[in-house]
Amino acid sequence: MPPTRSKAKPFLSPEYCKGCGRCIEACALECIEAGGDIHPGTGLVPVRLHLDACTGCALCIDACPEPYGLRPEGDRDVARPASAAATVPGQWLALEASRPLVMKGTHASAVGALLAGCRHFFGYPITPSTEGAELMAKLLPKLDGVFLQAVSEVATVNLMYGCAAAGLPALTFTSSPGFSLMLEGLSYMIGAELPGVFVDVMRGGPGLGNIAPEQSDIKLACRGLGHGNTHAVVLAPASPQEMLDFTMRAFELAFEYRTPVIVLADGYLGQVTGKVELPRSFAKPGLPGWAVWGDAPHRRNLVSSIYLAESELEAHNLKLIAKYDEISRRAPRADLFRCDDAEVLLVACNTPARMAKGAVSALRGRGVRAGLLRPQTLWPFPVRFLLPLLPRLRRLIVVEASHGQLEDELRLALSHAAAAHPKLESLRRYGGVLPGEDAIVAAVLAAERSPVRGAEVFA
Repeated sequence: MPPTRSKAKPFLSPEYCKGCGRCIEACALECIEAGGDIHPGTGLVPVRLHLDACTGCALCIDACPEPYGLRPEGDRDVARPASAAATVPGQWLALEASRPLVMKGTHASAVGALLAGCRHFFGYPITPSTEGAELMAKLLPKLDGVFLQAVSEVATVNLMYGCAAAGLPALTFTSSPGFSLMLEGLSYMIGAELPGVFVDVMRGGPGLGNIAPEQSDIKLACRGLGHGNTHAVVLAPASPQEMLDFTMRAFELAFEYRTPVIVLADGYLGQVTGKVELPRSFAKPGLPGWAVWGDAPHRRNLVSSIYLAESELEAHNLKLIAKYDEISRRAPRADLFRCDDAEVLLVACNTPARMAKGAVSALRGRGVRAGLLRPQTLWPFPVRFLLPLLPRLRRLIVVEASHGQLEDELRLALSHAAAAHPKLESLRRYGGVLPGEDAIVAAVLAAERSPVRGAEVFA
């Protein structure tokens, strides 16, 4: 015999009700109606119950798609699932030793993502990043992965959001105009504390510009990730090897801090080939306890950036700001070249840093004590690596392919550190033209011969 159906009347857990209306259609006695008040925890509008005429038929409970939305009154005191499932830790597995490979930067980044355990790619083609997506399209099906070409960059970032909400590593490749379209979704991901890796291969702008290298997305990546008080880690590789290494590191940071991470390359770095050595281990991802996985242990998990009560949104912002502070203490990285006795310090990142490094060696041959500070994280800016060098410096020169966007990050970091420093000088190119080694050397030597050499000090 089938079990006897309980005649208990239903009760509603409004935090699980989406207001879909299926229960309204199921009730022949019109005991349920559409609600009018937004639930502050979900941003949705739950239904309302009027149970005077209710016979306890339970048709509404059967119609409800949410297991904990409508339930019999007798289940009111039944224990609900735990608030969060236990985290399944990831593993690092041994990778068989291999000879170095020669590959272009976008391919190296794609391989780095695969070695980091990423099996989900979402993206829309855009030069000069498309080759990375093409390689993922070839390899992911062979690895039981998912490659999905979205209809736009706006769709891409929302697919990233959904995949990240399930606790899975997700990657996209894009370039400057496409990155601009993703900023709203990036704000949602930051607000919902979701991991994901965005490889932005910068090109010339504004507008459609061209497909040559430029560094004019620094302001977006460091200061403009959508609306709200948003920040995310920004990594700045300078070689195909670092494209691989930094992409792997990006996934570690993304899940450690539950945040998107931006790998900010440039058009030359995406296309140039170089020797790349694979690591000796690769990642097998686990499953975070906070993931919206769809099984019973994860049932109560919620991923959202909506906090309709002002006090709740303020508390969430304070939580995010505390996380930014922790990232700022722990994440900054920089590479220092010939800085031990440097009196003239160049600051550069990405491909221009390669020219600047050559310029430092050439200047040393001319008797100039030059050095290079190469930020490997642009946000947070690694100012702590610079501070010990400042008392000895006569000149501080920023070399970049943008209108002071890297310099602005340096200025802001020095200001927050309340550090006295030489007057900042700059060497800038635009539109995909990069500052060359000879131009850097000539600019430094010309100023060295000048009777006024920027000795002004700022506090």
